[in-house]
Order: sequence, then structure tokens, then C-alpha cells
Amino acid sequence: MVRYSLDPENPTKSCKSRGSNLCVHFKNTRETAQAIKGMHIRKAAKYLKDVTLKKQCGFFDDADSLCYTSAEFSRHMLKNAESNAELKGLDVDSLVTEHIQVNKAPKMQCRTYRAHGRLNPYMSSPCHIEMNLTEKEQIVPKPEEEVAQKKNLSQKKLTKQKLMQASGFWRRASITATPLWSGGPGCRGVTDRCRMSSR
Repeated sequence: MVRYSLDPENPTKSCKSRGSNLCVHFKNTRETAQAIKGMHIRKAAKYLKDVTLKKQCGFFDDADSLCYTSAEFSRHMLKNAESNAELKGLDVDSLVTEHIQVNKAPKMQCRTYRAHGRLNPYMSSPCHIEMNLTEKEQIVPKPEEEVAQKKNLSQKKLTKQKLMQASGFWRRASITATPLWSGGPGCRGVTDRCRMSSR
């Protein structure tokens, strides 16, 4: 591995860690990495430690015993990234695993000796791990007045209201509209017509 596959958007607020040709299974480590992706660094470290101590279940439904070494290696990588963050002067408590990737490394070739003078390959599947940790930005809450106004009316209704007010529709409608049931001038004429038709 020569370089990282993904560079962070803000290099001053992030740190990196990488391990090459690690003697741990590629497939298991990939599942481990996906489990801690997007996690807070403290939460991820605690989770991986619990997996290695067999307090929490691993990352597979049927083979929990296969991922303890992967969890141990991933925990060491997190610790390395944390040390890099401290060296950079970042706030370690606000770090989040933004990017984590596991790649296949060249297979290590061994041989197992079989009957009748035969040899079978006995290969291991090591891997490369790389991760980027980034400081999570503080979320500033919006003012309550704006939130209340947005909850009452949708964006579509607000734009419709603005267009109507600009054209003067509301003023014209309020002057001309007199419903029949309110005792207006059109109400009496309708009732008189009804009486005449019934006679």
C-alpha cells in the first residue's frame, strides 16, 4: 500500500492510521471494520475490547469465535490513530471513524504434506487496514422562533402566500367576498326565488 484511498476533507481536523500485511483474516477484519465505521472513538474502542474479552458478541451471526483477533488488531489501529491525534493536538474525545477500509494483501504461501508424496497449498489471507478519524463538528441549535414558523407553514405555502400578497389578491378577495348565508344582499334574493318556485 503506497497511499491512502481517501484523503480527509479537512486534514487539519483529522488523523490517519494504517497497517500493512497484517496476519489476520481479510474477511473477518472487513466485517469488523464495517461494524465500527462511523462510531465515536471511545465507543468503538470499548466495543472492540468487549468483543476480545467475550463480553459482547462479534460481527457474525454464526461464527463469533472467528473475529477476536480481528477485533484485537482493529483496537490497536484505533489506539495508534488516537496517539496520532494527540500528537496533532486534536480533541480526542470528539473523534469519529469517518473512513475505514480493509484491502487484501499478498497471500502467504505454506505447504501441507499429504499422503503418497503429495503437497497441498496452505495459504493465509493477510490484509491491509487504513482509517481516517475526524473531529465531529458541534451542532448549533436553530433559534426557536424560526423553528416554530417553519412548523406552522410549509415552504410551498409560504411562497404561495408571498405571491398572493404581491398581486393584491387578499385585499380584493376580502372586499368582494360576501357569502350567501351571512345575511348579505344575495341571501334574500335566493330565498324569494325558492318561495316563488314552491308556490
